[in-house]
Amino acid sequence: MIETLSVILLETRQQGPLGAAVMFAFVTVTGALVLATYRLLKGPTLPDRVVALDLISILLVALLTLFALSSRVETYLDAALVLALVAFLGTVALARFMLRSGRSYARFNSSAEEDAP
Repeated sequence: MIETLSVILLETRQQGPLGAAVMFAFVTVTGALVLATYRLLKGPTLPDRVVALDLISILLVALLTLFALSSRVETYLDAALVLALVAFLGTVALARFMLRSGRSYARFNSSAEEDAP
């Protein structure tokens, strides 16, 4: 399985313990990306989906950083930085949209909120 992953990842140039750690990080971040995508698709509320989308963008930044580390191409770090900035702006925009809509996105309403006039 490790050999297949290294072929997919364009034969990482790292050897020894660092190469194994980078490969392990690739596998775990990819697994987290799959789980976050599931939450994005199945999230019961809009805030769940916004958090999942933010998590996906962070995981993509992590993948770009790992790829820059394994391939020794520094341009991927620039792309990771730009993606992080754009993802932050997108999260802020979605949060402002949720605030301006005036809708309650809570899953459960407490009895104190229901009794209030």
